[in-house]
Formats: sequence, structure tokens, C-alpha cells
Amino acid sequence: MTEKTLTKYRRNHLGYVFQMYNLIPNLNVQENIEVGAYLSDDPLDVNELMHTLGLYEHRHKMPNQLSGGQQQRTSIGRAIVKNPDILLCDEPTGALDYNTSKEILSLIEKVNQTYGNTVIMVTHNDAIKNMADRVIRLRDGMIRKNYINENKIPASDLEW
Repeated sequence: MTEKTLTKYRRNHLGYVFQMYNLIPNLNVQENIEVGAYLSDDPLDVNELMHTLGLYEHRHKMPNQLSGGQQQRTSIGRAIVKNPDILLCDEPTGALDYNTSKEILSLIEKVNQTYGNTVIMVTHNDAIKNMADRVIRLRDGMIRKNYINENKIPASDLEW
């Protein structure tokens, strides 16, 4: 695959959610989400998405005026507004407290159910595996376990 083809694939099919949000500091919530929409031929409706994420009333706030959970929801919005096939989440709760972490996990679960995209989540929090359809455990770059989760529970019921 050429670099150009790979870039096009990433732009059209992948959404990224990072542990540290990576919001653009001089753009408000709505503008940060719209950045993702510009990268898509078939973006989701930004206003509808902000309502889904509980951000509509914060749409004119700058990142430094938001809580960590609101910043992460904005980051999720920017990733999914592109309407990606795959949402890659790198430690999406790593910088958040327990209650906010559960809120974000419930939101990711809702996004998966609402928009039908595949979610691939990397985490060191062992409890999160309980909300997954499939669990792939890695150690030293090697797959150690790969199984279907027969006893999946909602994110809101996770405990750690």
C-alpha cells in the first residue's frame, strides 16, 4: 500500500481518541469537532452529535474552560463525526477519575451502538475487558489470549 493510499484509508475509515485529548486550544468545542467533519465525505451532523455527547450547551467553550470529561467527549466527537468504520481508543480513560471514566466508557458504548462502528480500545484497566465483545490480550507485542466475551456487561456496571 502506498503512503498516499494509507493516508486516504486513515482519513476515510479511522477515528482516533487519545488519552490526552489533543484538542486545538484556540478552537471551541464545536470547531474542534468540525475539524473532523472536514476530513470526511459523509460526516455526521455536528449539532446532533453534540447533543448525543452532552456537549451542545458547551459548544462555544474553549478547551481550557472544560472539565477533563468534557474535553474527552469533545475528542470523541472529533473522532466520530467523520463517521469512521473503526474507532481507535488509546487509554481513553487514563487521565480521568473513576466516575468520569465510567461516563466516557458508557459514551463509547453508546457511540458503538448508535453509529455501528467497530471500537478498538487499548487499556491497562483490566475491568474494561468486561464490556468488550472480543478481548485480545497482548504481552511483549505478542497475542497471549484472544476470545469472545460471553459474559459482556454494560460499561455502567463496571467496577474497579
